[in-house]
Amino acid sequence: MTDLVLSTFIAFFVTIDPIGLGPMFAGLTAGMDARHRRRTAVKGVLIGTGLLFGFAFIGELLLTSLGIGVGAFRIAGGILLLLVAIDMVFARESGLRTATAEEKEEATHKEDISVFPLAIPLIAGPGAMTSVVLLMGRADGDLMMQATVLAVLSGVLLATLFVLIFAGEVSKLLGVTGINVINRVLGILLTALACQFIIDGVIESGILGH
Repeated sequence: MTDLVLSTFIAFFVTIDPIGLGPMFAGLTAGMDARHRRRTAVKGVLIGTGLLFGFAFIGELLLTSLGIGVGAFRIAGGILLLLVAIDMVFARESGLRTATAEEKEEATHKEDISVFPLAIPLIAGPGAMTSVVLLMGRADGDLMMQATVLAVLSGVLLATLFVLIFAGEVSKLLGVTGINVINRVLGILLTALACQFIIDGVIESGILGH
């Protein structure tokens, strides 16, 4: 159970990236008063939570309806998370776990950024959605394991809300270098987890048996 908690925490913490969200949120809400900023943070996290929990419960059913096997999705998801991990190790930004430059530019002209780009794609982005489906599938119907995955996800989302509310203070405390160091260490761990998903997918698909 400990390895499930650890791997789940790493996957969600890296793909949602609460530490990296802080400076971005502070920049997007620079013109807001404290009350408006706090309301935006709460609304964005609640919407992101709803989306991720929705994917947790219907993700596998959606794959089945599309004729996509679990093995194929594990391989594809592992490759996607591997790309996220590479971006983290090299401290690069991409549309996999952050908003693109065009999306950030569009957000600066919006009064309400809670849905876009905060909830989607910054909180409930492709990496986080893929992770929740993969990890719920890894639980293989075990209610205790599924509850553990959802509990860890809830913990990371609460941490995200805390960072957003105190975005300015967190950014000053860690600085750019501190944030990059944390991201690089977690990126290395996510690389190993992504490779494991790919290996599990290959075994699940039966490719090695042909």
